[in-house]
Amino acid sequence: MDRARREKFAVGAFNLDNQETLIAVVRAAQKLNSPVLVEVSHGEVEALGLDNVRDLVDNYKNEFGVEMYINLDHSPSVEAAIAGIDAGYEFIHIDVSQANHDASDEDIINATKAVVQHARFTGALVESEPHYFGGSSNVHTEKYDLEEIKKTFSTPELAMFFVESTGIDTFAAAIGNLHGSYPIPKVLDLELLSNIRSAITCNISLHGGSGTPGHYFEEAVKIGVQKININSDMRKAYRDTLEKVLADNKTEYAVVKLMGQVIDAVQEVVESKIKLFNSEGKAEIN
Repeated sequence: MDRARREKFAVGAFNLDNQETLIAVVRAAQKLNSPVLVEVSHGEVEALGLDNVRDLVDNYKNEFGVEMYINLDHSPSVEAAIAGIDAGYEFIHIDVSQANHDASDEDIINATKAVVQHARFTGALVESEPHYFGGSSNVHTEKYDLEEIKKTFSTPELAMFFVESTGIDTFAAAIGNLHGSYPIPKVLDLELLSNIRSAITCNISLHGGSGTPGHYFEEAVKIGVQKININSDMRKAYRDTLEKVLADNKTEYAVVKLMGQVIDAVQEVVESKIKLFNSEGKAEIN
């Protein structure tokens, strides 16, 4: 993260739904020599298993020789976040407000502080935000109300207070980014992002990167964002390609023979983001 800020690039945090999406991310990272984060949230953890994800990532990391880390995304409780730390995840996102939209400021701060304290045992980096962040990781057909979204924007003052109160390593900024992709492009407030960057010294992440015009990423990286999350764009490429492959191969039942084009499509998405994040060629393999 220090290197990302110093060299003006952001590390892509790409969600895993299954082994095929992991393969797509690893191939993209290897091809472009880029560091990557792979991340799982609560649903993927329940489906794949916390320790299984750690083992899968380590296996592919060693096989392909890539710089890759795991982020536990939107961990809904202190207990779940601690489990991720104990499993050896290098990045932990504690998001009490996502699980409980009515969580008080005190609840959020106290939970985040508890995770930060436990993370000292392994050196995991902790990410959080002071309030609920809208949207969902899906391909939405409805338009979003920008004026309503603006009501949940981060402010430099609140960002500074929250970082100082919790000791987090990464602040998840809300500047127009929104979980999921929508029929209308997202609009990021880059002036606000600059003001937040000036107010805090820790890392800054952007959630809800899918469906965002690329020039915003290029500018955000220059301002000092170090982590950008991508999920829905990958899911759309996966499903759209899978539907086409199934339609074109109605008599094929060997799943492994059907997944090649799907992996390629997801890999193409990941590669496009890596280039926008300016992380191509930035991997360091120890």
